[in-house]
Amino acid sequence: MTTLTAPRGMTYGRLTAVRRQPLLAVLAVMVPVFQVTTGSFLDAGNLRGIATDAATLAVVAVPLALLVISGYLDLSVGSTLALGGLVAGRLAGEQHQSPVVAVLGALAVGAAVGAVNGTLCCYLGLSPFIVTLGMLTAVRGLAQQLFPLPLSGFGPGFAWLGGSRIAGVDAPVVIAALVLVAGAAFLAFTPAGRHVFAIGVNREAAHLSGIAVRRAPFALFVVTGVAAALAGAIKASVLDSAVAGTSGAGFELTVLTAVLLGGVALSGGSGSVFGVLLGVLFLGCLQNGLTLLNVPAFWQQMAQGVALVAGAGLAFLGPRTTR
Repeated sequence: MTTLTAPRGMTYGRLTAVRRQPLLAVLAVMVPVFQVTTGSFLDAGNLRGIATDAATLAVVAVPLALLVISGYLDLSVGSTLALGGLVAGRLAGEQHQSPVVAVLGALAVGAAVGAVNGTLCCYLGLSPFIVTLGMLTAVRGLAQQLFPLPLSGFGPGFAWLGGSRIAGVDAPVVIAALVLVAGAAFLAFTPAGRHVFAIGVNREAAHLSGIAVRRAPFALFVVTGVAAALAGAIKASVLDSAVAGTSGAGFELTVLTAVLLGGVALSGGSGSVFGVLLGVLFLGCLQNGLTLLNVPAFWQQMAQGVALVAGAGLAFLGPRTTR
C-alpha cells in the first residue's frame, strides 16, 4: 500500500519556517540601505506606492504558487492580465456597465483562459510549459485583435477598484491581503491544500491514494486565470487606461520570480504563502528603490533577471540543504 508523507514545509514550526527564509535577511539589509541612499524610501507616501504596486503582483502570485506546488506552471498570466483589463475597461467605459459587471466580465475571461490551460495540461497531458507559453502568445494576439486601439476613460465608478480606500487602506492592498489569507488558510487547514502538496511530491502516489490528481490542478489553473484577470482590472482602474500590446508585458516573469524567490520549488511539492509574500515584497522594494535612485531601466531589468536566477537557485538548493 502506498503512503504519502506530509510535506516537509508543514512539519516545522512557524519560527523555524521564518528562519529558513533568506529573503528576511535580505530585506532587513536592503530597506535601510535604500532609506539611507534615497532619504525617502520609508516615507508614508512611498510605502503606500510600494504596497499598491505589490498588491497586484500578490493577487496573481498566490494562486500561481499553489499551481506550481502542484507540479504545474502558467506562463500566460501576463496576457490574461491584459485581456482582463481590456474587457473590464470596455464594459465600464464604452458600454457604461456597472463596475461589478465590468469586473465579472474580466473574471469570466480569465476563467475561460484558465479552463483551456487546465484542460490541455491536466486532462490531455500536454506540457504546461509549452501549452501556457503558446497561450501567452495566443491570448495576447486575441487581445490585440479585439482591442486594436488603447482604451481609457473608464469612469469614476470603475476607478473605485484601484483608487478607493477601505478602513484607510487602499482597495488593491485589501484585495491582496484577502487573497494571501485565503491561500494560506487553503494550504494549512483544508484537505485540498494537503492534496496540492501531495500531487506535487508524487502524482502517481497521490493517484493511488485516491486523490483527484487532475481535478485539483485544473481548478488551480482556473483560479490563476481569474486572479490574473482581476489583477488586470485593478491595473486598468489605477491607470484609467489599458493597451493590448503592452499591458502585462513581462508580468509572467515577474510573478514567477516572486514565487521562486519565495521558496516554491519549480518541480512542485514544497512552498508557502508566507514565502511568496516575502518574494513579492522583495521585488516591490527592489524596483521602487532602484527607481528612486534613478537607475536606468535596463539595469532594473538586469536586476530582475538576476533575481529570477537567484530564485531558481533557492528553489533548487532549498530541499537539498534541509535534508
